[in-house]
Amino acid sequence: MNELVIAKLAQDALKTSLMVAGPALLVSLIVGLMVSIFQVVTSLQDQTIAFVPKMVVVMVVVVATFPWMIRVMGAFAIRMFTDWGPVTRGLG
Repeated sequence: MNELVIAKLAQDALKTSLMVAGPALLVSLIVGLMVSIFQVVTSLQDQTIAFVPKMVVVMVVVVATFPWMIRVMGAFAIRMFTDWGPVTRGLG
C-alpha cells in the first residue's frame, strides 16, 4: 500500500512540474526556432540576437502565468501533505 501511495505522489510531482514549466519551455522553444530561422535567413550569427528575445518572452509568460502556477503548486502541496499521512502511519 505504501509503495503505491509513494509512486502516485512521485507521478503527481512529475505531472505538476511539467505543467508548471511547460508554458515557459514551449514558448522558449517556439521563439528560439523563429529566431534561428531569422538568423539563417539574414546570416546574422550574434548570440545576443538568440538570447534576448527568448529571455524577454519567457519572462512575460512566467509573469502572465504566475498566479496559475502558484495555484497548481499549492494544490499539489496540499495533495502531497494530505496523502502522506497514511504512508507515515503505515511505517510505525
